[in-house]
Amino acid sequence: MRDGLIADCSSCFGLCCVALPFAASADFAITKDGGQPCPNLLADYRCGIHSTLRERGFPGCTVFDCFGAGQKVSQVTFAGNDWRHSPGSAKRMFQVFPVMRQLHELLWYLTEVLALDAARAVHDQVTALIEETEKITHGSAESIIELDVPAHREKVNTVLLRASELVRAGIGGKNQRGADLIGAKLRKADLRGASLRGALLIGADLRGADLRLADLIGADVRDADLAGADLTGSIFLTQSQVNAARGDASTQLPPTLTRPAHWKRALSGKRRR
Repeated sequence: MRDGLIADCSSCFGLCCVALPFAASADFAITKDGGQPCPNLLADYRCGIHSTLRERGFPGCTVFDCFGAGQKVSQVTFAGNDWRHSPGSAKRMFQVFPVMRQLHELLWYLTEVLALDAARAVHDQVTALIEETEKITHGSAESIIELDVPAHREKVNTVLLRASELVRAGIGGKNQRGADLIGAKLRKADLRGASLRGALLIGADLRGADLRLADLIGADVRDADLAGADLTGSIFLTQSQVNAARGDASTQLPPTLTRPAHWKRALSGKRRR
């Protein structure tokens, strides 16, 4: 069911490299305004430094995930007409993309709920929301731009929150929703079934932590150390979050996610030293 929610850059017009702004920081080597093509974007919409983004100072690009919104906007909303050859549509295309990205992210979470047996009580609601959201994503550019995104997110989030409660029921996990845990020392912490929704875990020491069945939706885990951590069965964890963190061969991930290549490189680097 998630095939259309996985980014296919070969079917996209480099929208994340054009539509979105970014500022010079630890994540990006340069500042770029929204609607301005990244200087590394090639004529065929591929990235000219894709294989060396981290080394060139663009780690932020390596953790971004459009959840398939790029190809939906490129091939469905604008029927394969790219912004270079149809400059009149560029502005609308760049406005649609961030909205579509949010809708596809919601579809990713909703689809995950259908795989959670403990959340069966809300499966009918989830199915209805998937259908409603899919219908919105196939609308016109104008209808997508005009969508009240916060209202739709709130509707979906209500059901996602209930699903989370059903999955974590009886575990007694801590409520750390939205908590400021930047740089927190949580080595080997028992965070089973915890609500870490929207928590700030930037640079946190989570080595060996037990995060089984923890709700990690929207948690900021940039540079968090997940070496040896157990994330088995954690819910609403995305590949982009995993990519933004640090881990090693002993980090246990949900089966739907993959171990980032840069984790292996970092581990090799430590061994060389």
